[in-house]
Amino acid sequence: MKQVKTYDGKNILILGLGKSGFAVAKLLLKLGAKLTLNDQQDLSDNSNALELEKMGVQVISGYHPVDIFEKEAFDYLVKNPGIPYENPMVEKAQALDIPVITEPEVALSVSEAPYVCVTGSNGKTTTVMLTQKIMDHHLSKQGGLAYAVGNIGVPISEVVEKATAKDLLVVEMSSFQLLGVTDIKPKIAAVVDIYNNVHLDYHKTFENYVDAKLRITQAQDESDYFIANWDQKDILEKEKQATKAKIITFSENDSHADYYIGDEYLEGKNDHQFMKKDDIKIPGIHNQQNSLVAIAISKLLGATNDDIQTVLSTFSGAKHRLQYVTTYNQRRFYNDSKSTNIEAASVAIPSFNVPEVWIAGGLDRGFTFDDLVPLIKEHVKTAVLYGETKYLLADAARKAGIKDSNIIIVNTLQEAVPRAYEASNEGDVILFSPACASWDQFNTFEERGDYFVKFIEDLNTK
Repeated sequence: MKQVKTYDGKNILILGLGKSGFAVAKLLLKLGAKLTLNDQQDLSDNSNALELEKMGVQVISGYHPVDIFEKEAFDYLVKNPGIPYENPMVEKAQALDIPVITEPEVALSVSEAPYVCVTGSNGKTTTVMLTQKIMDHHLSKQGGLAYAVGNIGVPISEVVEKATAKDLLVVEMSSFQLLGVTDIKPKIAAVVDIYNNVHLDYHKTFENYVDAKLRITQAQDESDYFIANWDQKDILEKEKQATKAKIITFSENDSHADYYIGDEYLEGKNDHQFMKKDDIKIPGIHNQQNSLVAIAISKLLGATNDDIQTVLSTFSGAKHRLQYVTTYNQRRFYNDSKSTNIEAASVAIPSFNVPEVWIAGGLDRGFTFDDLVPLIKEHVKTAVLYGETKYLLADAARKAGIKDSNIIIVNTLQEAVPRAYEASNEGDVILFSPACASWDQFNTFEERGDYFVKFIEDLNTK
């Protein structure tokens, strides 16, 4: 870890404990900072908060003490990425011209290991995991390691102390995190895709959302690389304006891009064939595109085709992201709980060439599901729908021509799983791709996915 002086002796307010708040607090203490931590939740019995207090951190919880800015002069506010900028503590800091940053800004500034950054509306976690596994296979030959960190669930601050110059950090970046960075400079940055209707409750407009995503390249220069989606032409034009880095493109089927999906192979310029599409273990054309991004990053970093083929032929999927769960009585179950929006479901549903029993539902954000109608019509034989959106989804299923007898409406996911099994036949896929956020019945999409797996296991006991 680099011993930078940026935070030495600085008075820093951390807003929000959470996983990243705890990790960055411990890192900042080692960098010589004086810390105050504030969380609106009561932390009086929180073990992490108690540990930080023992280390000298002033912990204030249960409310936001806006008047603290009148008593203390802070040099930085490090906020949990999910906390909106309308938060009174953030607004006060901004009014006082106090820099508001997020954990990656701190952690990456001290990283000895080189790093690459990946963002996108959908597919970024799978892309990060594929890249990490390919590069880990490659670097292991020289005694190095590749780490998957960031929005994937492992705070960068937990890893930078042990990662050395011979290692690599593959960093998943959310738009929330990117709003709080100013000078991160990845050697390679990648934007898998950008879709509308994602996080607009946070960013307010699509333009704001795009601008947040493109902060991933703001500090890159001509010596760096930026990997962009050739097929999203409007976004590509914005990316060309935003970056100084060399642009590498990928496409679903256009051979004008640097990397593309061919008839039989994942291919690159000059007719280079990396591996057969059918040899990739994770299903779906979107995962073939995720694989292209991972290949593009890895080839720039020196990985071989053997590294690529070894990983892509064995990797079974990121948890909760079109994850193969099990085969039970010749029905294959897939957990796509990370499908928290219509766009994610739209890439999951066409991933199979066998009949699908589709389980969907969740939080009602006021959208209709008409965009899914053509995909439902082509791929879904039975829809099992639950939660706040069950009737809106049923409307889309009817528009797709599914008979009422094949539209099963229940209240909970626990009811949906056995009903989906009862409606399936041997050879079918039972796909859980909710197309909605989890918050009507679950705290997180991870919790929702874990319960889905449990409910599948319960089928064995009945």
